[in-house]
Amino acid sequence: MQRLRCLWIARYIPYPLDAGAKVYSAKLAESLAAQGAQVRFLGIGDSDSIPPGSSEVDWISIGDARRSNLRAVFSRLPNAAAVDATDAYTRAVQKQLDEDWDVIVLDGYGTGWALDLCTGYRASRAKGAVSLVHVSHNHEEHLWRSMVRDSRTSPLRKWALWQNYRKVRRLERQIVASADLLTTVTDEDAESLGVKAGVARTLTLTPGYDGQIVQERRIGASTPRRVVLMGSFRWVVKQENLSRFIELADARFCQHGIELDVVGDVPDVLLSTLRRQVRATRFHGFVEDASQFLANARIAVVPEAIGGGFKLKFLDYFFARVPVATLTKAAAGLPQEVRKQTLSSNSLQQLVESIVSHIDRLDELNQMQEQCFNLSSARFSWPDRGRNLIGALSRQ
Repeated sequence: MQRLRCLWIARYIPYPLDAGAKVYSAKLAESLAAQGAQVRFLGIGDSDSIPPGSSEVDWISIGDARRSNLRAVFSRLPNAAAVDATDAYTRAVQKQLDEDWDVIVLDGYGTGWALDLCTGYRASRAKGAVSLVHVSHNHEEHLWRSMVRDSRTSPLRKWALWQNYRKVRRLERQIVASADLLTTVTDEDAESLGVKAGVARTLTLTPGYDGQIVQERRIGASTPRRVVLMGSFRWVVKQENLSRFIELADARFCQHGIELDVVGDVPDVLLSTLRRQVRATRFHGFVEDASQFLANARIAVVPEAIGGGFKLKFLDYFFARVPVATLTKAAAGLPQEVRKQTLSSNSLQQLVESIVSHIDRLDELNQMQEQCFNLSSARFSWPDRGRNLIGALSRQ
């Protein structure tokens, strides 16, 4: 059979893999290429950071230039799309559309600035010759509505969030309505996004895992009474979630002799503010290898009150054999039997109290980590995701 030719339009070159969205984009594109598809991946960033010989993907860097956030305020596009819609990126996409493609992927709603170019290309080809795929990372309309509702920022900032929410809602609906295939990270997103837009073809692709695996671990009395929270906190939604959790958790943890390790990149302004407020929390910034922090933790936490859904950090925790405490809505997408082996709470306050009450229940914690590891071992394979995706594309 002729190789499937796929043009993959993304926000950024995903390497280095320092955020969950980057990992998902990189590994999904690479798993598709590993199934025999020819994948050309466009994104803003530095292609020099891609490990040599890491995959069969043809990485095309557009450079590092983005539009200013101020200019984005006056755009009809949401901020994530407006800042990427540079003349250089537009020309790069137009150049690629001079070639013949079987599939065009719009990776995340932030690539929606290229929607008209891609639908125009599809219309110029024979009917059914080109499939437009939207790889979604969240149900963005729902996420940004929650952000506006729950944010405790200033009235002016709240107004700006509301305006961005309206733009996100409009663009996401346009992308989904135009797509021939919609992929989602969770079944919940597939149902809400697909039904709302009338899309018949949806495919759930939960993340895979190919990172470090701890084959054996036992949490004992000598294991520090520590909780670990890993992530990248450059995104405003992640910052809000981090701030709200620390506000509730730090004092309680200090009271009970529990330490919280925050591992990941936090913007300087927020980091300075948080450090003045905490006693039990330590910030470690981005680290290449987090294995020592995981090995020294009794519990890992996923406290995303805004923007629930499957998080790649779950898999980092499961395969490092660290028990997980999380919010119920943040665990969407996890198999039900896996969810049952986590400390799941309906609110941040309950989440904090659950951690405090379980930190010394060593037998229970060991049972949780063992069960999550065993249940996850055969479920989260990137090659399986590539096979599922190319199978869906072949049926288009």
